[in-house]
Amino acid sequence: MSNHKERANNLILVKQLNTKIKFNISKNSQALGISRQTIQNKLNNLKDQQIIRNFTININPNIHPNNLKFVMLEIKTNPKEPKLVEELLKLPQLKMLDGIFGEFSLIALFVFKSSDDYYQTLNLIDKIMAHSYFKKYQIIDTIKVFKTNGVKLENSEINKQFELDKIDELILKILQERQGIKSISTYEIKHIINEEYKSIALKHYKEGISQPTVHNKIKKLEKNNVILNYSINFCPKKLGFKGKFIVRIKPKDPSKYDLLARKLEEKDEITDLFRIGTQYGLFAIVRVKRIEGYGSFIRDLFYEEDVEDTFTNFVLDELKPFTNFIIF
Repeated sequence: MSNHKERANNLILVKQLNTKIKFNISKNSQALGISRQTIQNKLNNLKDQQIIRNFTININPNIHPNNLKFVMLEIKTNPKEPKLVEELLKLPQLKMLDGIFGEFSLIALFVFKSSDDYYQTLNLIDKIMAHSYFKKYQIIDTIKVFKTNGVKLENSEINKQFELDKIDELILKILQERQGIKSISTYEIKHIINEEYKSIALKHYKEGISQPTVHNKIKKLEKNNVILNYSINFCPKKLGFKGKFIVRIKPKDPSKYDLLARKLEEKDEITDLFRIGTQYGLFAIVRVKRIEGYGSFIRDLFYEEDVEDTFTNFVLDELKPFTNFIIF
């Protein structure tokens, strides 16, 4: 099989793994016209080639009672400081770390679960930066998340009456971080909670949490748009996405940030979109299959939308390369 055809087939399979409901091998095998065992073999092969890593979920940032907080950091460093990158990659709140052109040679995306989580992690970052050559970084706070990992949030509003409890939080954490190349079962989730988080489980349930309770809680998390989608972490470059860019966008009319953001949400190339509190008030992560494709993207942006100016960073190196945006 040619490399081009193999990549196309891999792309189709990984695209099938991004769904609104939990991945089901039987249903997907029927849709693809291949057996369950063939799909599992293909998944194992993709993992061996480091094209995919593990199943995961994307969580709505607007959860109650505490919204998730998305924060970007621009860090000044140089190639002679690999230890700095190594230390940053150890932080569990880090979701993206890229090497870029410009004064700040690293850009990071962190997701925090609470204000305490935010400030405690910043203290750790300060300690890491204290040993760096430049000792310089700047924080970009997000005001609003419009799109994350290819999922538009406009149609995924949270039921304001629904609040997460500690067990819900554990289920989300396990679904996001503890899955392998096979999607985790509700029985496995029950076992992890009762064994590793026994005190929390017993506080809520006298004999620990049961499998039906886990199942019902997941259904409620889906119904209330807390779980945005089920997906798989993959390496974009190995699936043909050669270009990644960070672009900041300024509209002609500052009163129309929200309107412009809603239009930008529709662009497949924009996988993540945030409102930030700077002169360029929209911050987008853009993926293209060819580097040259970004030129067309920017040209169309100015022709189609009321954009006054943009500022772009080209991503030289994805230091945390596995992500799970919706493939287009």
